[in-house]
Amino acid sequence: MPHITVKIRTGTPEDKKKQLAASIVEDVVKIIGSGEESISVAIEEIDPKDWKEKVYDPLIRNNVDILYKKPGYTIPN
Repeated sequence: MPHITVKIRTGTPEDKKKQLAASIVEDVVKIIGSGEESISVAIEEIDPKDWKEKVYDPLIRNNVDILYKKPGYTIPN
């Protein structure tokens, strides 16, 4: 552990997703001290039209008490 899941807009190039995953692993190793072999990273593409329903409402709006970085935007009800 840890396992990190990143939700990202559809159409993000594969090389960018691989670069992001590698950077996340590097930072987790450096900051938390986990061994690279214990870290997993998943990247899930979300269509922007589904962002509110699949990401913003269930994972952001309903979990602000555990967000260490809040987005700089809001989506109205």
